[in-house]
Amino acid sequence: MNETLERWTTRRAFILAVTGAAVGLGNIWRFPYIAGENGGAVFLLLYVTFVLLLGLPVMMAEIMIGRAGRRSPMQSLGHLAALAGGSRHWRWLGLFGAFTVFCILSFYSVVSGWSIEFLVASVNGNFVGASPAEIGAGFEAFLADPGRMTLNHTFFLFMTMSVVAAGVAKGLEKLNNLLMPLLYLLLLMLAGYAATTDGFGQALAWLFMPDVAAVTPLVVLHAMGHAFFTLAVGACALMAYGAYMPDHQSLPRAAGAVALLDIGVALLAGIAIFSVVFAQGMDPGEGPGLMFVTLPIAFAELPWGALWLSVFFLLLLLATWTSSINLAEPMVATLQGIGLKRGPATAVIAVAVWLVGLLSVFSFSTLAEWRPLAGMNFFDLVTTVPTEIFLPVGGLAIAIFAAWVMPAQSALRALDAGPAGFRAWRVLVRWVSIPLTLVVLVAGLW
Repeated sequence: MNETLERWTTRRAFILAVTGAAVGLGNIWRFPYIAGENGGAVFLLLYVTFVLLLGLPVMMAEIMIGRAGRRSPMQSLGHLAALAGGSRHWRWLGLFGAFTVFCILSFYSVVSGWSIEFLVASVNGNFVGASPAEIGAGFEAFLADPGRMTLNHTFFLFMTMSVVAAGVAKGLEKLNNLLMPLLYLLLLMLAGYAATTDGFGQALAWLFMPDVAAVTPLVVLHAMGHAFFTLAVGACALMAYGAYMPDHQSLPRAAGAVALLDIGVALLAGIAIFSVVFAQGMDPGEGPGLMFVTLPIAFAELPWGALWLSVFFLLLLLATWTSSINLAEPMVATLQGIGLKRGPATAVIAVAVWLVGLLSVFSFSTLAEWRPLAGMNFFDLVTTVPTEIFLPVGGLAIAIFAAWVMPAQSALRALDAGPAGFRAWRVLVRWVSIPLTLVVLVAGLW
């Protein structure tokens, strides 16, 4: 296959697109609850450290491969491996990445459908005056209703795939240019509101005053895993975006900007969420239910709580929407790489993701007792194995390919950091990022 003719039209568009791929459930749902379970400020400090040592260098490697190959992930890997005199079997890493994002998008669409349900409920004021028991029971009733779950899953997937079908410049770029600034505006509004609550000072202390005694091997492992997960590396999604990268753009600067924007979303979301939680005297370590049970309870008791809860779930919906379209793109690019046009390729992916997503939908009702592996139902399986095993495997292979296999001259040109910058990046990836990724993988398997 020849080089792709599609490009992001501006440098800003590329940065917003990659940020859109990275920012999603990991920042707004996963970061607050996992930070709450792992000591707050200590987790944050470790997380930022591992973003710089692990996530960012591997993200640069993934984008670099796509930029050097200028093809779909499979085609780029095969082409660059052939140039280096290596095995063309490296191209199967692109297919593995597409399978990984396929699994992730199948549950991502279902969970994003929850945000639609909660946005409608908060706009209607359904949480105002409700007791904690009523809010918790309402969430359980929703999960047990496959009809409502399927409707939301279907609607969200339609939102996602209609944008992908429109193409890079007319679809993904236009939506990212519109929604990413809006997402940050909503986050700043929520953080501003958080500053007026009684829990704001306590939230800042929780997030920015680390207690060294709280550092444990498990906290370190969780921070490493989240740093890897939050930047969307390891699934070849960013490789597809690298293929569309403008010719004259500094990859290190662009990747650094994405990392800062990604960390910024997590911080602002944490400040907003923990301020409300502390204002109501709740436990920050509530776990995964922090988003859909604890927050509605907390906001329900605050002045203008229904309005700000609506803003929060709108924010969550926008973040998951931008993230999901950016997850879908590499799968569509893979099918385009074998000859399908964008429209049919998008339709094939949409139907397949929708069907597999139904297994997650029914995991809370009809298939609740079906546990195909290690005592996990399908939803548990699809939310655990791709994120904790497949992504590290993909990231490890991508880092090895970029630092050890692909032609050095191709990597040097694609990184666009000069000979000294390239040497520093390669040393960091070979001797720091790859070993850390291996630790993340072993921890996930364990």
